[in-house]
Amino acid sequence: MTNETVLDALKSVTYPGFTKDIVTFGFVKDVKMEGDKVSLTVDITSSAEEVKAQIVKEATEALKAVGFLAIEVNIKAPQAPKEMSNSQSGKNIAPHVKNFIMVSSGKGGVGKSTTSVNLAIAMAMQGKKVGLLDADIYGPNIPRMMGLHGVKPEIQGNKVEPLKAYGVEIMSMGSLMDDGKSLIWRGSMIMKAIEQFLRDILWSELDVLVIDMPPGTGDAQLTLAQSVPVTAGIVVTTPQQVSLDDSKRSLDMFEKLHIPIAGVVENMSGFICPSCDTESDIFGMGTSKEVASAYNAELIAQVPIEPAIRVGGDTGQPITFHQPDSETAKRYHTAASNLLAFIDKVNAEGGADNSSVQPTTPPGVSACSTGAGASQAPAQSGGGCGCH
Repeated sequence: MTNETVLDALKSVTYPGFTKDIVTFGFVKDVKMEGDKVSLTVDITSSAEEVKAQIVKEATEALKAVGFLAIEVNIKAPQAPKEMSNSQSGKNIAPHVKNFIMVSSGKGGVGKSTTSVNLAIAMAMQGKKVGLLDADIYGPNIPRMMGLHGVKPEIQGNKVEPLKAYGVEIMSMGSLMDDGKSLIWRGSMIMKAIEQFLRDILWSELDVLVIDMPPGTGDAQLTLAQSVPVTAGIVVTTPQQVSLDDSKRSLDMFEKLHIPIAGVVENMSGFICPSCDTESDIFGMGTSKEVASAYNAELIAQVPIEPAIRVGGDTGQPITFHQPDSETAKRYHTAASNLLAFIDKVNAEGGADNSSVQPTTPPGVSACSTGAGASQAPAQSGGGCGCH
């Protein structure tokens, strides 16, 4: 019996909810053998008891099959989060989803979609039921990044089945449109699309729905905040000042929409050389911390430039899943753990509430109405939008 015998046997043990085995993931540690006795540790990312039990059962069976008689499989796992009651209040058109995470950025090109993908996968690997909604209507990149480019969803009646990859349920305008076609919509159509993505997609009873927003602070963000109680907001930025200036606007938007701010992800924070693993400061590192602190938020991740991130995004092989031992994957996992802890904190303190950002004008009356229409608006609206 050799170490290779053990690892070869354990390659038949698939990590629950995925198609990849525990050896390929790099979870098997500290293999010790003495005759027909073997002990090992499986260092997993999930705290779910059913995940632990399944791995122990299947690993034991696999090692018995190759001749071991005394088998000890130790599971190393993160501490299970406390079960909190979610006291969401206000309007919620998707009540079967426990928590909504808005991933935003002040400008495009900062790695917002890449962050959304890898955080969603990291949370799924940590035992959560996760959905990923690509609400970036004009630039839907999630299908390619998740290996679903060109795949069309199934229709059930007037509802749409989400696609699935890497343990995550996924929906995107990119999965509904023909490749390369432009989408020229006014704001009202964007708002309607956001509502339909929440209401007309057959999402499971998800622990978390990660929503990749368009850049900026416009109709899509307001519509989402008014449609569901957003549990946490994340701003993705790069270290340069021109990006930080725009990020302040996104953080200010979260405050105005009463969305709890989970923190800031600083993308392109340093560069990791693929040849020597040395981390170098190219664009600046840690400059987002001061901006986050100004809004009582944390810098929850500093994600370096690493060629494998770009390759993973272009080929549909996200680094968090395909290279879990990489420095970048570890940082995404840490960020996901911090995010889940923040969600627990928000729910323990009463949950998300979007009641204060609901429209105050009655149905059929424009917020900018004057004359007879405006006179019918309730007094608390302050005369519609306040432009008169």
